[in-house]
Amino acid sequence: MPTMTIEDLAGQMKHHLTEARAIAAKAEEEDRDFTPEEAGQLREHMAKATEAKAEVEKAKGNDELRKTLADLGDDIALNAKTDEDGERRTASGFTVPRKSIGEEFIHSAEYKALMAQAPNGTFGQKQRVQSGMAGFKSLVTGGSDTSAGAWVMPDQLGTQVGLDSFKRPLRLRDVVTPGQTMSDTVEYVRVTSVTNAAAPVAEATTSAAPTAPGSAGPLVNATGGGYKPESALAAQKITETVRTIAHWIPVTKRALSDAAQIRTLIDAFLRYGLEEELEDQMIQGDGTGENFEGLANVSGVQSQAWDTNALTTLRKAKTKVRLVGRSIANAYLLNPADVETIDLLQDNEARFYFGGPSGVGSAGTLWGVPVIETEAVPAGTGYVGDFRRSILWDREQATIQMTDSHLDFFVRNLVAILAEMRAAFGIVQPSAFVEVDLTA
Repeated sequence: MPTMTIEDLAGQMKHHLTEARAIAAKAEEEDRDFTPEEAGQLREHMAKATEAKAEVEKAKGNDELRKTLADLGDDIALNAKTDEDGERRTASGFTVPRKSIGEEFIHSAEYKALMAQAPNGTFGQKQRVQSGMAGFKSLVTGGSDTSAGAWVMPDQLGTQVGLDSFKRPLRLRDVVTPGQTMSDTVEYVRVTSVTNAAAPVAEATTSAAPTAPGSAGPLVNATGGGYKPESALAAQKITETVRTIAHWIPVTKRALSDAAQIRTLIDAFLRYGLEEELEDQMIQGDGTGENFEGLANVSGVQSQAWDTNALTTLRKAKTKVRLVGRSIANAYLLNPADVETIDLLQDNEARFYFGGPSGVGSAGTLWGVPVIETEAVPAGTGYVGDFRRSILWDREQATIQMTDSHLDFFVRNLVAILAEMRAAFGIVQPSAFVEVDLTA
């Protein structure tokens, strides 16, 4: 028999008290004593109300025990709360690790309800699979050793390691300015040039309306003095459309019933795929169709030609960020092949600059600036800049949907799992970035 909640017990108590009150009110209205039948009913209702009240008090006692346990178990997040920045923290201030999107999916009410329809991991032939929770065309099956069957193993670590071999490190998000938007378009001001004419100004010598300054400038022979120099700021309004990045994979219902497998597919494959394409778009997007306007195609980005060697060229590019862009570079973007070239550089005595095989290499920093290796940048080209002068607006972070309503999936016991995200990207100050030619 299922355990009754406090609300259920309180409802029972209210019901019996209401019934007892009605019996008493009827006898009082008719100005008479209770009949034997009414007296028996009253005793029964009062007894049941008293019993329900005792159960309520007992249940409240359990709640108090849970509260005490939560207080004692603060560091295991029994009483964690979500703060304004979206982090879950305990009362002591410790951050509770967030669930991955795959964990949230398999622990969601929708997924659990779906799995309740599949006893022993088997779906009935006529059951529908539909989920509203938040392309790769090769079919994922549960039986084939070259598909999802390769993931059906006691040790789920093998699943993660297998998919990790196809992933590249994604770090560009770490250095750009994060933003959020609730609209489908984003307008921002892009600064294209700045002229600072600030200078000391002589005191005016007359209150009469002076003659306008000549072509020589406001500080040269301006009658009456006191002219203030005029600076200039050139900017343009840019409108970026929020773009959708998405992909999906088909799976069988057998594969769907394996929660560990689905979690891994979502976290290590679907969500990663979105983030990889996002990084590619932020760098190489050509601004046409549904593509972002990436760094490589933004007008106003500086350029640095090849000069002597890779180290010299990259150092000169950093100087342009500082002098022309008036910014402090916070990252280099380099293709792994170019990082290898830099690591293998030698002096005139064949000694490696960066320690050789026993050293840590240059991949960590270069000229004091962190290096981000990414295949999104083609070999022979690099970028350096203040990536804080670019903004990534999240419109909708990665969401997951699942359905068997695609094509003939319903009659074939197949399910489509769709992952998508929506975002916009913009370069606020192009002059704070330099494209570097690393081809000798």
